Amino acid sequence: MYKNIEKNSKIQLKEQIEYQTNQIVSKTLVQNEHVGITLFSFDKGEEISTHASGGDAMVTVLEGVGRFTVGEEVFVLNEGETLVMPKGIPHSVYGEEKFKMQLIVSF
Repeated sequence: MYKNIEKNSKIQLKEQIEYQTNQIVSKTLVQNEHVGITLFSFDKGEEISTHASGGDAMVTVLEGVGRFTVGEEVFVLNEGETLVMPKGIPHSVYGEEKFKMQLIVSF
């Protein structure tokens, strides 16, 4: 089920993905018909434009600060904070500064 990550070992999720200048980097850990788990790193100012998900999407900021727009509401999340974005509601993600997050989508 899990890929791209060491098993049976204590790890820090934020250390499993690196920043790249002027880019968003993603690393898929699980993807199947029930759940998707992906790590992301955003350089400052990078953005995933408005889209809707086919499942509820839970994000946890692992490092830095990210801005999440869900429908008409804006949420600024810092390290350790989590937000659930409901299925079918348009949302976007913006790097207020460099930041890393874990995304879990349940279908």
